[in-house]
Amino acid sequence: MTLSIPFDNSYARLPGAFFSAQPPSPVKAPRLIAFNTDLATLMGIAPGEAEDMAQVFAGNTLPDGATPISQLYSGHQFGQYNPQLGDGRAVLLGETVGTDGVRRDIQLKGSGRTPYSRGGDGRAWLGPVLREYVVSEAMHALGIPTTRALAAVETGEPVYREGPMPGAVLTRVAASHLRVGTFQIFAARSDANSLKRLTDYAIARHYPDAEGPIGLLSAVRDAQARLIAGWMCVGFIHGVMNTDNCAISGETIDYGPCAFMDVYDASTVFSSIDRMGRYAYSNQPDIAVWNLAQLATALIQQMEDREAAVENATEIVHAMPGMIRQHWLAGFGAKIGLTDARPEDAGLISDLLSRMAENQADFTNTFRALATDAARDQFTDPTAFDGWQSAWQARLKDEQDPTAVMRRANPAFIPRNHRIEQMIEAAVEGDFTLFHRLNTVLASPYDDQPEHADLARPPEPDEVVPATFCGT
Repeated sequence: MTLSIPFDNSYARLPGAFFSAQPPSPVKAPRLIAFNTDLATLMGIAPGEAEDMAQVFAGNTLPDGATPISQLYSGHQFGQYNPQLGDGRAVLLGETVGTDGVRRDIQLKGSGRTPYSRGGDGRAWLGPVLREYVVSEAMHALGIPTTRALAAVETGEPVYREGPMPGAVLTRVAASHLRVGTFQIFAARSDANSLKRLTDYAIARHYPDAEGPIGLLSAVRDAQARLIAGWMCVGFIHGVMNTDNCAISGETIDYGPCAFMDVYDASTVFSSIDRMGRYAYSNQPDIAVWNLAQLATALIQQMEDREAAVENATEIVHAMPGMIRQHWLAGFGAKIGLTDARPEDAGLISDLLSRMAENQADFTNTFRALATDAARDQFTDPTAFDGWQSAWQARLKDEQDPTAVMRRANPAFIPRNHRIEQMIEAAVEGDFTLFHRLNTVLASPYDDQPEHADLARPPEPDEVVPATFCGT
């Protein structure tokens, strides 16, 4: 059986100013590590033999209907504008319209140099590929909008970072790869025609009810506000929230130095390159607003009445912090058993978080344990939890089934950073057992799965992974 992908490539039909035609670079000896059958079925993809799929998802063979391109964009990186970035190690093979009617990109990540590689090798090593595969699929199972992983392939070739590493290619699926930076580059070039064409395309693809650039800005704001609150509710830290890593679809994209918190600490930073804590856990809502402001600045460049555009855009951006807060309150309200959290409940939630921070409480396990009366065991001083519990129990008297609400809102399993590192170490030695096990368990994160209880355990002191790396 031969792999069959029903391509319909709308982005490649746009003018050449938006991308460069770029076939992937072949590799020596591709071997399929994983193929996401459920996602493939949703996308209308008929799988082939493992060897055939390895050739396609490594970039050695172009499937019928593919139009490989690398996309152009710019972006702010740690607050500094870079006038040209683009897909430096990725090739967009094309798009499919799935059985659910949703259009999705299929992109090879780590498939070789492109015109935007900026001196890089365009490759990926095995570790970041497996990390993104596991974490992105876990995020999907958690119910948070995200890019997804269709396949992972070993290349049979080394990639040189600190030393030689095994090479790999990830096949990533996204609602699109349009970023804030995709708009920024045409605004910076004063290319109003391309900016308008891009805006019209983005509206048609993602937000067909939006009216013009201001309508698009409002729709992106709403999607990003929901996304960031979702991150906060599961203790996720993206690590590099540059504008080129901010998708207008409202999906989590570009899993580089990302991680989930173990012990709750609002100032947590995992990224090895974020030395000033710009993208710390607690800063993510503010950075999302900052990124939206950069999108607004770009979008208004195409509008004739700039004064009115600035006024409208400013109102939209200024409303975002309140929207994030509302989604945060609803999400964290559910985590403590509240069906419909009230504004005054924010104090109750914040009090719990403060006590967790002071007592080294594990974020995920503490909230999960609220439904089983075992949360106090997560605190170094259990009486700190007792001091909060009385007010919480009084509030729950208004709820019909708070336990069910909490179990739906609080996962038992997340991709623990130490387990991800253990998975990578084993895979480098050729053992993918933990990789496959993590994917299986994390596909049902809200189920107890007692036979896999070890994967819910926080790291021991000698297992803590304090920093993560982007892999480029």
